[in-house]
Amino acid sequence: MKIYLKIWRQKDASSKGKIVDYTMNGIEGDMSFLEMLDILNEDLISKGEVPIEFDHDCREGICGSCSLQINGRPHGPDRLITVCQLHMRSFKDGDTIVIEPFRANAFPVIKDLIVDRNAFERIQQAGGFISVNTSGRTVDANSIPIRKENADKAFNAAACIGCGACVAACKNASAMLFTSAKVSQFALLPQGRIEAAERVQNMVRQMDLEGFGNCTNTGACEIECPKGISLENIARMNREYLGASIKG
Repeated sequence: MKIYLKIWRQKDASSKGKIVDYTMNGIEGDMSFLEMLDILNEDLISKGEVPIEFDHDCREGICGSCSLQINGRPHGPDRLITVCQLHMRSFKDGDTIVIEPFRANAFPVIKDLIVDRNAFERIQQAGGFISVNTSGRTVDANSIPIRKENADKAFNAAACIGCGACVAACKNASAMLFTSAKVSQFALLPQGRIEAAERVQNMVRQMDLEGFGNCTNTGACEIECPKGISLENIARMNREYLGASIKG
């Protein structure tokens, strides 16, 4: 295939960025999207040009590092996958592909397609932990009765990889889906109830301090989430927050 690329290039955080055009020939459908970018970078290096910086790590859809905005959609046109799982067969010969970094004030661009997502880390540090001793002589987990429904919901919430697609998809750049997933994975389990009130208040407070917007109620975050994190978690976090606020 012959593919036309429009890629965001930005020297550093303080520089002004712009879209730069590239043309690639001989692209095969079985290539992954990141493999295509690797080939482009090899070509740029061979010409003595600066390669395009983009994040990646596991390339197995686990770490969430490969977060790119592709034709206006976080992680590209396919659902329930990350960019590293996207293949070029999702595009056609002659297609134009626009590749940008995730756009949010709380995700400042570092260089080219790489953004700083440490805001997520700070939200998690604000309350994403439990005080129950999980090392040494602990009680067998199977001795603590937990409803199967709650265990499944907690597991599904914990599947969030913190890629930031929810933020990029939201017109308010809201981090409600991410934060609510991290609140829910503990709130649904007895081990997480000890700090429940403190956790939700601290994490929501940090989310606001980072500059993320409020929920738009449009559901774009769930649609674009590569792990299919449910909007149900936002409703749960709102209930947790209201209850914690009433208790003081």
